[in-house]
Amino acid sequence: MGRLTSERRLDLAVLTILAIGAGCGLVYEYLLSHYAGRVLGAMEVAIFGIITVMMVFMGIGSFLARNVKNPYAGFAWLEIILALLGSTSVLLIGSLFALSELFPKILMDTFGLTADLAPSGGLIATMEGIARFSPYLIGAVLGTLIGMEIPLISEIRSDIHKGGLKNNAGSVYGIDYIGAGVGATLWLLFMLAMDVSLAGALTASANLTVGILFFLLFRKKIRWPAPLLAAHVLTAIVVIQVYDKGRDWSDTMEDLLYRDEVAYRLNTKHQRLVVTERIMDPAKPKVLTFYINGRTQFASSDEHIYHAMLTYTALAASARHKKILVVGGGDGLAVRDILRWNPEKVMLLDLDEDLVRLFREPMTEPVDNSRLLAANGGSFSDPRVEFRFGDAFLSVDELLRDEALFDAIIVDLPDPSHPDLNKLYSTRFYAKLYGLLAGDGAMVVQSTSPYHAKKTFISIGKTVQHAGFAHVDQYHANVPSFGEWGWTIATKNGKSARARLAELENLPVDDGWTTKGLLLAAFEFEKGFYDDWESIDVNRLGTMVAYRYHYNDWQREMGIYQLTKEKNQ
Repeated sequence: MGRLTSERRLDLAVLTILAIGAGCGLVYEYLLSHYAGRVLGAMEVAIFGIITVMMVFMGIGSFLARNVKNPYAGFAWLEIILALLGSTSVLLIGSLFALSELFPKILMDTFGLTADLAPSGGLIATMEGIARFSPYLIGAVLGTLIGMEIPLISEIRSDIHKGGLKNNAGSVYGIDYIGAGVGATLWLLFMLAMDVSLAGALTASANLTVGILFFLLFRKKIRWPAPLLAAHVLTAIVVIQVYDKGRDWSDTMEDLLYRDEVAYRLNTKHQRLVVTERIMDPAKPKVLTFYINGRTQFASSDEHIYHAMLTYTALAASARHKKILVVGGGDGLAVRDILRWNPEKVMLLDLDEDLVRLFREPMTEPVDNSRLLAANGGSFSDPRVEFRFGDAFLSVDELLRDEALFDAIIVDLPDPSHPDLNKLYSTRFYAKLYGLLAGDGAMVVQSTSPYHAKKTFISIGKTVQHAGFAHVDQYHANVPSFGEWGWTIATKNGKSARARLAELENLPVDDGWTTKGLLLAAFEFEKGFYDDWESIDVNRLGTMVAYRYHYNDWQREMGIYQLTKEKNQ
């Protein structure tokens, strides 16, 4: 009976160790894919790519585990290596990217080269390629190590029970799934908005803890325990250093990825926010550029162009401006321009409450956001502005149930660069907005670049048309921060928005930039632009048409993973 009780205690300890290890492995998977999306500039490709690579190599690791002669020693060393690599992986990736960015600058400074003669190709291209491949390489190594855990634990349990063990595989996989689920929950609730190096260090600490516990339980079955213990101590020192200084190291390397000085940065549960600043004219304020997950959102020097083209057309084409709906637009710049039309109410739907807070509430910690509040004119503090947070697809349903009606609708959503965003560019979503728009109002939709992503742009126009709108027009303008950009505008009844704008004798509001001629000229495209109209598909819910077009358009235009010009909030 005593021997049976001892076996059960050891077995429970082993399963607990496995569950914690599984949770750590899941966090490493999410952490690495999340960070890769930032540095690669292609969030959706990176996340799915890293997860795919890690899953494949977890299978390879399961096969390789049979080559480990001593499962006890193998598992103990496995946890140390996982802790070491898991805590340092983002720093390794960041250092490679920083080095690939820094090396050309060193050459330019050394040889006095100007910006137009910046070196590229050859060794520099090789370094950039290595940096961009590094997240997948580290993911493959981590996946291999994680995949070895289950076979080794299964062998250890068989040895503990001397082969007399029923449903070994079921118990091991069951506890592994539960542990992974707990890890995923911790990631979503606590670690998603945490600095990546801190999250890695905390996860590695859990790995080290279970490694030491395992060592204490089975030290008699491990040959050469002294080197193993020394490795635990050295790895613990590394993890402590990463916990203490990792954020500063990571921030320093991240700064090298931006051409301007990073003024401040912030993590939310949904995205990484970075603001840079540059002196263009000593007599003028510094130019602020706002990035989300490494992608340009706006530059203070030219954002007025984008937001004027986004808002002015819809408002000028609408009969009234009492109630305005804004979908997206969490920086408050569109709302700033809308308030010039003296509306009674502006409803803003946005996913990220922390993003809106950054552009709404004065703060000094963790960042000083005074210049961001100045950029949007404190629009989010206006009592006429009302907020609803959550998935826009569902938030719109709430407005429909409330029988809300808006005189104009401004849709300033991210590009359909992720499968989750595809539904916000579907006929179903636009049909919902149709139900919220007044009969004599107008709706405008941010529609990506007609130059870089032509099929996506045309597909958005066709999709809006198929949602039931009577008239759909598209227009474009050059915004220097991210190039040629386009919008789609639609009306339900009466004349088209373009015709309504043409009939205006005077523009209702003077924003200091917009003219009637400029607005009307924006509706003109080069000869043959719409020749492929019939062959372009409409994006219906579940078809992923917008996502596929967007992915293929930008890859063809910019090269694999080169999506830095994409406007994505």
